Formats: sequence, C-alpha cells, structure tokens
Amino acid sequence: MTHDTLDTALAEAWIRAAAAAVGRAEEQLTALDAAIGDGDHGSNLRRGFTAVLTALDDAGPGGPDRSGDEGGGGFDSAGALLRTVGSTLLAKVGGASGPLYGQAFRVAGAELPPDAGPAACADALAAGLAAVRALGGAEPGDKTMVDALAPAVDALRSAAEAGATLAGAAAAAADAAEQGARATTPLQARRGRASYLGPRSVGHQDPGATSAALIVRALADAAARRAGSPVQH
Repeated sequence: MTHDTLDTALAEAWIRAAAAAVGRAEEQLTALDAAIGDGDHGSNLRRGFTAVLTALDDAGPGGPDRSGDEGGGGFDSAGALLRTVGSTLLAKVGGASGPLYGQAFRVAGAELPPDAGPAACADALAAGLAAVRALGGAEPGDKTMVDALAPAVDALRSAAEAGATLAGAAAAAADAAEQGARATTPLQARRGRASYLGPRSVGHQDPGATSAALIVRALADAAARRAGSPVQH
C-alpha cells in the first residue's frame, strides 16, 4: 500500500476537513441560498456534518479498523467510511441537499475499491455524480451542484490519466469545481427552488455548487497535507 491512495485515514481527514470548511462557510452558504432559495443551505449542511463528525467519533480509534491505517477509526475501508457519511447526511440534512449529498457519498463509497488510486477515485466520484444527476434530474448548466461536480470529476480523471498523484489530481479537481461554481452566477436556474425565480436567479452564485466546491477542495487539502505539499486556497 502506498500513500497515493484514498485509504481510510485520508477519507477521514477529507471528511473532517470538509466539516470544518462547511462550518467556516455557513454564513456565506446561507446568504447565497437566501438570495435564490430557502436560506437554510449553510445551516442544514453544518448540522449534517456535525452529525457526521459524531458518527466518526463514535466509530473511534478502538473500533475494528482492519485496514491497518493510522486513522479511519472503526471503518475497515474508505468506502465504508464514505457510506456512513452518506447515510448520516441523508438522515440529518434537510432540504434537497441531504438526499443529494447523502446519495453521492453512499454511491461513491460503494464504488470505491480498497486503497483507491487517482483513477479509481475518479470512477467512484463519477458514480456519485451520476447518482446526483439521476436523483435531481440536473444537467450541467442547470445552476446546481452538478455544475461544480461534473468538471471536478472530469479534471480528476484527466489528471489521473496523465499520471498525476492523488494530491495533484485532487487539486485539479478542486480548481475545476471552484471555476464551475463561479460560472453558475450568470446562469438562470432550471432545477430546484431557484428555478421558480426564473430570470431573477441570474446574477447569484449557486449555493449547492459552492458547497460542492468546498467539499472537493477539502479532499485536495487533505491529500496535499499527507503528501507534504502546500495547501492551496
């Protein structure tokens, strides 16, 4: 096993970084959602990731962690950890984002092989994206989280095919996700609560795409820290 894989230790570091990022961005996400949605995206996600942290803590370092990793609590694989994240978000996050993020993590976790390298990570995240699209019916350009996730998956796969490390591929994915989130600003929403506003949804960055970019960046940051690379912001 190498450290260029998404093992249980890195999966836990990713999710803890994502929870911290969501906590820091709660007010921003709420403000974005107040403009074109119900105004609860930030608080809902913070509550969900707080519950996720509790689930990770309950698994504990004394659990049956058969992976041999340093970290990962009682989970025997990164996939098992991500499936727990998804189930927790499904149970604890209200609004549309709970089912979407919950299903994304559950499906990605189910598809993730043990100690997945960059290409396998891309495949797993692509499966999670497909689940989001199937559940929400969104396409790229509809002004949803898909506008951040789709370019992130494409960038992750392209970087993996070019021979990038997991840290490098994740950084490329995070950059693409952030660019995709920013590109939602001039779009008119065609899915979700924001679609009811019609042309009035134009000029506002989508909160779901913004939170998706935060979560992808958290993976890049966690991978960079383990690789000893500078963390980008």
